Amino acid sequence: MKENDAHLARRERQIMEILHARGHATAAEVLGDLPDAPSYSTVRALLRILEEKGHVKHRREGLRYVHLPTEAKACASRSALRRVVRTFFGGSAPLAVAALLEAADTELSPKEIDQLQTIIDQARKEGS
Repeated sequence: MKENDAHLARRERQIMEILHARGHATAAEVLGDLPDAPSYSTVRALLRILEEKGHVKHRREGLRYVHLPTEAKACASRSALRRVVRTFFGGSAPLAVAALLEAADTELSPKEIDQLQTIIDQARKEGS
């Protein structure tokens, strides 16, 4: 997602999450996935606003519009993670990682631990 995601309303963020999860969706599909869904016309209006903000684009398929995020899911997830780290961990990546690893439902396989160690080693090498 774009850096100005902090300026997205709750519903706009929910819609973006749906579009990233699905890859693309019609207004009706978005409506079906939204919790406490508003009206269909509200969803269409929100999609139009997201398009004006540059977060969404659409293509026409027959009589319907299919909406897609303009930014790749990987970029959006990095942006969202940066926002969470800033908001809840004072910008500290080590505190965020520690909280994730200390979570009761986090169980890492030896392979995942090796992957994390490789990432840490690479970060150490690049920081030297």
